[in-house]
Amino acid sequence: MKAAFYKEKGQFILGEGKSISPGVGEVRLDVAFCGVCGTDVHIYHGVMDQRVGPPQTVGHEASATVAELGEGVTNVKVGDKVAVRPLKFGEPHPFDKGFPHVGKNLKFIGIDEQGAFQNSWTVPDYTLHKLPEELSLKHGAFIEPLAVACHDVKIGRVTKDEHCLVIGGGPIGTLIAFVLREKGAKVIISEVNETRLEMLADLGFETINPIKDNLMEKIEGLTNGAMIDCAFEVSGSQAGVQTMTDVVNVRGRIVMVAIHGGEQKKVDLFKFFWSEIELLGARLYQEEDYEEAIRIASSGAIPFDTLVTKVDSLENIQKIFEEIDNNPAGMKYLIDCQK
Repeated sequence: MKAAFYKEKGQFILGEGKSISPGVGEVRLDVAFCGVCGTDVHIYHGVMDQRVGPPQTVGHEASATVAELGEGVTNVKVGDKVAVRPLKFGEPHPFDKGFPHVGKNLKFIGIDEQGAFQNSWTVPDYTLHKLPEELSLKHGAFIEPLAVACHDVKIGRVTKDEHCLVIGGGPIGTLIAFVLREKGAKVIISEVNETRLEMLADLGFETINPIKDNLMEKIEGLTNGAMIDCAFEVSGSQAGVQTMTDVVNVRGRIVMVAIHGGEQKKVDLFKFFWSEIELLGARLYQEEDYEEAIRIASSGAIPFDTLVTKVDSLENIQKIFEEIDNNPAGMKYLIDCQK
């Protein structure tokens, strides 16, 4: 059995994995496709070694076919197509207030425990969501990041006809834009990469390049002065943090999607006081977000093939990560885990 291992900063290796027979409440999967997440790229850059503990098989944006059932599993059967919600909650804690997806004892499968960049993967049965027949396994690999987008929009309490700005038109920002469109919102995307801007415009989105255009003036014109009801900060940049407070209107909401680690960003707190702005954190997803993602994906509303930059084999995983580093316009890279 083949498995890819993150060995050290800048290096993946292909090796012999271990097919694990499922125990009680577990399911063994034949992994079909696994998308490369921004977190996987951070791992590749060596900034998460203490948490990951290399050599480790990572990857979590997976679609798969059920291959073997452990004792007591009733929610899926052999041959089912599934997406994996890679969260292991651990013991409940009073701090969590009933939200284990961001709880103190959460373990992320594919980071804290072995992940999907392998032929065969054994996971708890509760992590599995069945995919409808009309949704391909290739497109099923989008369910995990699409569930992130569904959760972000839910946290933002977006309603029909609200003006929304997505700051950063990468993979997650683009999926947020599609979910916002599905909710009937009026979507604007701010992005600096011209290739991405061209693609987003072709997909029917209103776009702004804040390097070339006066973003505030453009948004004022597009909204007839109303400005933004809900902004989604997905860029992870200081410029994005500045923009999010500049564009929202009275009692506007800001959803913090990007992980602002490392150097501290400056935030204009006065504007929160002046206009009664809300800042909302959004992390991962809940079970209902996966079901929403599957519903939207199955509707055909998202042209997934347009968002796929490349599909390649597991044995080429090193080249895939090298290409991602050299392609700032790239969107979603998928790894075929059976090749």
